[in-house]
Amino acid sequence: MTEKYTTTNAGAPVASDEHSQTVGQDGPISLTDHYLVEKLAQFNRERVPERVVHAKGGGAYGTLTVTNDVSKYTRASLFQPGATTDMLARFSTVAGEQGSPDTWRDPRGFALKFYTDEGNYDLVGNNTPVFFIKDGIKFPDFIRSQKRLPGSHLRDNDMQWDFWTLSPESAHQVTWLMGDRGLPRSWREMNGYGSHTYQWINAEGERFWVKYHFHTEQGVHHLTGDEAAQLAGSDADHHIRDLYTHIEDGDFPRWKLSVQVMPYEDAKTYRFNPFDLTKVWPHGDYPLIEVGSMELNRNPENYFGEIEQAAFAPSNFVPGIGPSPDKMLIARIFSYADAQRYRVGTNHAQLPVNAPRNVHQDAHSYSKEGSMRYSFSSADTPVYAPNSRGGAHADPARAAESGGWESDGEMVRTAAALHPEDDDFGQAGTMYRDVFNDEEKSRFLEQITGHVGAVKADDIRERAIQYWTNVDAGLGAQLRANLAGDAPVEAGEPGTKWAPADV
Repeated sequence: MTEKYTTTNAGAPVASDEHSQTVGQDGPISLTDHYLVEKLAQFNRERVPERVVHAKGGGAYGTLTVTNDVSKYTRASLFQPGATTDMLARFSTVAGEQGSPDTWRDPRGFALKFYTDEGNYDLVGNNTPVFFIKDGIKFPDFIRSQKRLPGSHLRDNDMQWDFWTLSPESAHQVTWLMGDRGLPRSWREMNGYGSHTYQWINAEGERFWVKYHFHTEQGVHHLTGDEAAQLAGSDADHHIRDLYTHIEDGDFPRWKLSVQVMPYEDAKTYRFNPFDLTKVWPHGDYPLIEVGSMELNRNPENYFGEIEQAAFAPSNFVPGIGPSPDKMLIARIFSYADAQRYRVGTNHAQLPVNAPRNVHQDAHSYSKEGSMRYSFSSADTPVYAPNSRGGAHADPARAAESGGWESDGEMVRTAAALHPEDDDFGQAGTMYRDVFNDEEKSRFLEQITGHVGAVKADDIRERAIQYWTNVDAGLGAQLRANLAGDAPVEAGEPGTKWAPADV
């Protein structure tokens, strides 16, 4: 085995790993000890800013294998029959900071990066098929309401319920959150969803609307509130450890990928707005179509380099896949890529975990310079377009967004009339009445009783009761009875198991 010697970052040999350079035996440390300065300066800069949302997470590499033929809906190469595509998955909580327990009650991020032969395709979703809001303009406010008070720096039930009850479109997602699926037992044992509506375009240019479903083959399992609280104190990295250990032991988790496909014209008159992120498409209307299987089978070698620096953005489309009029999706198309430029750097796409594998990163891009750029084109390659010097040119026929969609102002203004069942509480009520069994309903009522019980402001508490009454009249009546005459529960008060960190 070849002996290794310590070097500086510039490759020069280092005199000592243990002792600073001093003037004499006990004299002051000299600033000419550039290796000491380099080590301390590097240490001070080891961290990049954590994600504002989805800060706590982990992930692994794997493959997507297509087992069915959906080529009549999309020309995207990764979804063609028999295709196998390398990919990276990152799972996360939403509201907690990087050091928070990963067993808090919270939606779980389900972000996927596919290294296709046509470029990287990122699918950034959750373990729920819906979300709290339907318009990106409300996203910063929503996240702030779920995080911490500016004064005490504590999480607060009043903030959460103030926002939720003033945003009734949140009812469907809060129903998911407060139910059993708000506490998955592990990342391996939860489903994943693209959540948004996307556009698929086939080889003939026909357009379809599509939703992605990843169903765990390990079975859906959850923690009880007590189990989650115990793990938060005993093993704050429970989910990270679980995924890493199972893959390390060769027990590779798998998910079956299916899609719902809606003919393009159906969207204009469908009973729910199909581009509303707070709604699902009932499977009776648009059944699941099996696509293939996703398997995670390789752990990262370096968490920071491959998971913390992994940059996901729903703007990363490939030919045959495009966006939809979903307002939340359109906002995220800007916001996610911009967050990565701020968090990791202008040239984050050149890092190995983010770089496309089909072509050299800069072979055909007019992206130029910026912090930490280390890849570049030859000196005679034009840096602008259009040009007459042999530079690359756009090809609309190959572009991911070539399908587009019709802009119909009248349709937007009359959307409610065109979707007769398009209310905020209907699907949440259906989920509570028809999906939850009696035991799940009991746990659900217990959960929201404790959570709303921690609300101090009477008007917010009353709105919260009305919120659940709108979901289901019987549920609202039971909640009101449970809370009748009770003083607000102090979050985290001894003897209670409810805390705002629960969400």
